[in-house]
Amino acid sequence: MASERHAIIRGTGAYVPEKRLTNHDLEKLVDTSDEWIRSRVGIVERRIADDSVASSDLGAKAAERALEAAGVDREEVDLVLCSTVSPDMIFPSTACLISRALGIEHRVPAMDLAAACAGFSYALHMANGLIKSGMHKTILVTAAEMLTRHVDWTDRATCVLFGDGAGAAVVQAGDPSEGGILHTSIGAESIYADPQLLGIPAGGTRMPPTAETVANGDHYIKMEGRKLFKIAMSMMPEVVKDTLAEAGMTMDDIKLLVPHQMNMRIVANFADRLDIEMERIYVNVDRYGNTSSASVIIALNEAIERGRVGPGDKVFLITFGAGWTWGANIIQL
Repeated sequence: MASERHAIIRGTGAYVPEKRLTNHDLEKLVDTSDEWIRSRVGIVERRIADDSVASSDLGAKAAERALEAAGVDREEVDLVLCSTVSPDMIFPSTACLISRALGIEHRVPAMDLAAACAGFSYALHMANGLIKSGMHKTILVTAAEMLTRHVDWTDRATCVLFGDGAGAAVVQAGDPSEGGILHTSIGAESIYADPQLLGIPAGGTRMPPTAETVANGDHYIKMEGRKLFKIAMSMMPEVVKDTLAEAGMTMDDIKLLVPHQMNMRIVANFADRLDIEMERIYVNVDRYGNTSSASVIIALNEAIERGRVGPGDKVFLITFGAGWTWGANIIQL
């Protein structure tokens, strides 16, 4: 009898722009200070892409690194997924542009997925199902974000938070003995799907671009930080506990928890509510800021490169985003 199909993460990769925007740099742009930013969100610097660069450029570089780490040739890829809420353009999709940059062109499907900061968890969930169903064998999952193009640099509540970056994972069919994606869970609390709570109101069909929407700043990120904090704190621990129960595991089975890198205060409070030592949670928001859906795969890739986790270790990915979307993935390296 043939072995059950299983989705294995063969390799990961990440790419962030070289340019650093520090808190001291922001002091020259807006009424803020290094101390204020550190104390409230725990961010020291973030990466900013050059004006000539778009999200697909970052995504293609991360994807190349993931393919190299996986030892997988691009000709083997039979699906390209890209999580992004900051695409190069409305269409064609950023996934198609990444495929073209990589030379993955002939009849290989490519599509974008928009679930805000939970996008990478959603994409892993989708890849897991498609691999296990037998519909695909090798899926390139990318997340490419450039939210700095959508921030109001005069709004100190939001401009200090975001950075640019991309990450990728090669997910391939394999044997359950190899580990891989053990359990995934996704959802949305759509009662909170309010662009003023967290979102970009203009640019779509609800509020098409006009001179007025530009003048009003409706194309910038809007956020109600205090309300978001309360929502995250009520939901994140609950999702982790429920997902572990569904998988028949406890936190004792998990080597490292990698959350969406929202801000340090949320991560620290999240750790307290779960009664988990910060040493078991991977954090790099201080160096990259919030890179939306790319943050969790950038953090996972860095944790692997730095030896925080290795073959056989179980890792819990937890993400939340506008909508209010959430995702959880338990993987074994």
